[in-house]
Amino acid sequence: MPLEPRQLPLPLPPHPSSARADLIPDASNAEALAWLETPEIWPLRRLALHGPAGTGKTHMLQATAEAFGWRVLEGPGLTLDFALAEATGTALDRADAAPEPALFHLINHHAAAGLPLLMAARSPPARWPTILPDLASRLRATHAVGLAEPSAILLAALLAKHIADRQLHIEPAVQAFLLSRLPRHAASIADAVAALDAASLARAAAITIPFARQTLALDDRSETSSNNASPDRPPLR
Repeated sequence: MPLEPRQLPLPLPPHPSSARADLIPDASNAEALAWLETPEIWPLRRLALHGPAGTGKTHMLQATAEAFGWRVLEGPGLTLDFALAEATGTALDRADAAPEPALFHLINHHAAAGLPLLMAARSPPARWPTILPDLASRLRATHAVGLAEPSAILLAALLAKHIADRQLHIEPAVQAFLLSRLPRHAASIADAVAALDAASLARAAAITIPFARQTLALDDRSETSSNNASPDRPPLR
């Protein structure tokens, strides 16, 4: 029996769009989008976005930074030099992973200069583990806005966006199949598209319903039973 043709996938990461126009309004993010429009009224000129993985925190952070001309930094790489450098504003992703001294100085520097500081993490800043008491007090004083899991409409839009970001061709019927069977979490959508992309490239195969069912180990539940599944089902990993 001839072996199924395979090709080695190139390690090229996708380039997801972070354009503000691609932010999709939804009940799950309405409050956050409203706050991001008016940084001039943020209490202490500071705002933190928090919510589950895949709910759009990074997209919102990057789009807002681009719109207002702020720099974008990653929490794990934050240093004292970055914290104290001149800037018109800062958007700090994965802020809960920033070194405490650097984060403390970043907050103080922006507060003293009246600069906007936007942060994002999975949990609200009051829950970030800290040792420095002064940093803990500043985090508790930071206005936090939560993002919920997206609605069915937004999940469909997120699926389409992940497909477009990876330049894949997936027929509407296949997308409907995925939405009817995947866990109803934004992170699950992202994980599923990444897995399909890698498998399709490795096997040089089109992404069909049988291909998706096999690749993602999806069962044959009806769409109705899937849509009534518990929303607390954990995302694919």
